[in-house]
This record gives sequence, C-alpha cells and structure tokens, in this order.
Amino acid sequence: MALGYQGSMLDALSNEGPGELGDTVCRTELTSGAWIDVRRSWMGGADALFDRLAAAVPWRSERRPMYDRIVDVPRLVCFYPEGEQLPDPVLDDAREALDRHYGAELGERFRTAGLCLYRDGRDSVAWHGDTIGRASTEDTMVAIVSLGAPRALLLRPRGGGHAIRHELGHGDLLVMGGSCQRTWEHAVPKSSRVTGARMSVQFRPRGVRCAATATGGSCSVMPRTPTSRSDRSVGVLGTATSVRDSSGEKPGQSRSRPFTTSRWPVAHEEPTQMTRTFWASSPLRPGATSNSTC
Repeated sequence: MALGYQGSMLDALSNEGPGELGDTVCRTELTSGAWIDVRRSWMGGADALFDRLAAAVPWRSERRPMYDRIVDVPRLVCFYPEGEQLPDPVLDDAREALDRHYGAELGERFRTAGLCLYRDGRDSVAWHGDTIGRASTEDTMVAIVSLGAPRALLLRPRGGGHAIRHELGHGDLLVMGGSCQRTWEHAVPKSSRVTGARMSVQFRPRGVRCAATATGGSCSVMPRTPTSRSDRSVGVLGTATSVRDSSGEKPGQSRSRPFTTSRWPVAHEEPTQMTRTFWASSPLRPGATSNSTC
C-alpha cells in the first residue's frame, strides 16, 4: 500500500548530517540551575534519516502496570547501550558533533542512544525526568534529535508550574542540561489532530537513563521475523505490540511521493501498515521565549 509522505522543503536543500553548533545554538536559562539549548534544523537530510531508521531499527513495544492492569506503552522504542553499533553512521556523526560542542561543559562523552517512535497523535510520553541513575543526584545533559513530523515537547518545573512548549521535528536539536532532569519534567502530549510520525533520538552520558526506555535491553537481541498479518497482536520486526481498535479516523492525505512500509502497526490501517503525512516545516516554529540568550 502506498502511503503519503511530505518532508520539509528546507531539508531537501541541506547537506546530510549534523550542522554547525557554536553560535547557532539558542540557550534558555530555566530555574534551579536548569537550562535548555535549541538548534533548529540541525540535522541535514533528516527525512531520509527517518526513513532509514524506520526500516533498520528493530522497534519494539513495551507494556507496563497501571493501577490494576497492564497497558501498552503508547510509542515504540529501542535502546543502544554503550559500545553497541548505532543503526546509521549519521548518528555516529551526530554524537561526535555533540561531544565536540558540549564535552568541556559536560565533562564526559555521550555514550548511549535511545530511540522512540511516535506513530501518530495518540502516541505520547507522560511528564517525567531522566532520573534513573546519576541524573537523580547530579547535573547532566540529554540531547534529543527530532525527526519526522513536528510534535510538541513540553517542559515544566517539577511539581507543576508554567509549561514551556517547543514544536520539534525535521532535524531539530534540543539539549536539556544542568539540573533539568531532576528539577524539571518534560512530556510529549497526545494530540487530537491527525499527525504524521515523529521519531526522537536521545543521546545520554554513561549511567543516565530514562524511565520511558529503561525496562528494555539492547535492540540487537530482538528477533527480526515479522509476525502474521492476521494476528491482532502484530509484530514489529518480530516483537509483540497491541493494535488499537480503529476509531474510524482517516489518515492524512498524500501530498507527495509514495512511501510504503509494512513494519509498523497503527490504529488507522491494517495491523502492519502505517500512514505518515509530513507537513513542510517553517524556520520560525515557536519555541520558548523566556530568559533566552538569543
């Protein structure tokens, strides 16, 4: 089945791989020693990278207890521990670029990579901080590269307060630093709009993990044999993930080149299909406006 796909118009004009950092990074000082950096359209060739990762990464679903039942985690995940080969050489380039720019301030290198795939507006991650490991007591950094359709990433002080909103996608970089993981929280909320898929790649130092991906092991150990299309629990490269009941919603209409995949489940389509619609991004997407240094 041919699926609609429309990438960023700016992406087609950029060279593949991470761009410059330096003065192009916009830092916003938060409270309690926390800060965030934003670099728009940092990853050149972001749409092509999305496609490669979608096909190469052994995505898996997870389940977790909630009250008196077990529920599906509303996103697909994969984790690459320290020393494991990343699924695309561009991610190695990105990690090296982050090390060059942040190494002196961080005092160490980024070591691991976690990936999350938000299939549509119903996939999300609740308020949390990456507080498993050293980040619960130490200042650290988490660098997030967003690929695919823009989605809102919210940040707020731990315990509640005014939320800062960033629409991130198509190669945008956001880095959370200082005390951000233990004094602030972040989330990707559900969206009632029909949106395309969004992928995040999170680089972290040694000993820092996110509760959203901390239950799983190495991606390389996951089987790669697809399960039957007739099974209501559909495999993503051989791993179980529940398919949500169809709500009668229609997927986004195709506006550009066809794209076909049979690896992801989605509520709109048959179990092994997914519809993605990417809208052209603007260099003037909204971001945080308070206490910014740029």
